Amino acid sequence: MSVSAALSVSEAFSRRHELTFVDVRTPAEFASGHLPEAVNIPLDRIGRALPDLRQAAEHRPLLVVCASGARAQNAVATLASHGVDASSLAGGTTAWAAEGHRLAHPEGRPRAVWAMERQVRFTAGSVVLLGLVLGLLVHPAFRLLSAGIAAGLVFSALSNTCGMAVVLGRLPYNQRGKALLDNSFPSITPKEPLA
Repeated sequence: MSVSAALSVSEAFSRRHELTFVDVRTPAEFASGHLPEAVNIPLDRIGRALPDLRQAAEHRPLLVVCASGARAQNAVATLASHGVDASSLAGGTTAWAAEGHRLAHPEGRPRAVWAMERQVRFTAGSVVLLGLVLGLLVHPAFRLLSAGIAAGLVFSALSNTCGMAVVLGRLPYNQRGKALLDNSFPSITPKEPLA
């Protein structure tokens, strides 16, 4: 069965029994709340999971999810370039929860983790501010730090990639609650439909 490039929350919810949810956020973000029955394969590991994702897509359409939809779109493009059909969830888990649908959490207390986009904004803003302050107080050359971040943000927008997000995603804080082992992925073979 074919799935469009992006599904709205209402479309995804109505088709939830026939879809395989793949969450491409970091393990820590995934642990803070995810779509029920979703498997976590962080965006930077999609390439290694291609055989499993290809096999899963043969049984049920894949719906790729992240916090807002941007990383999911990148994952869908990567999968498409390898011949794997998938769709993204418009608005991601944020939109899912905003429409009143339940998010699943690992056993125990849900973790409060900032979404990757928020982590990137905080880090970029902090480095720009640091560059400006050091440029005023220590040496004007420190302003180049701010210029470097600005150039990185422009490149990020033009290329629809984010190197800072990749780096932040590898920090130990974002690996807590890690569901994946380094060389293996959870089974993403189809399950019986949810009740």
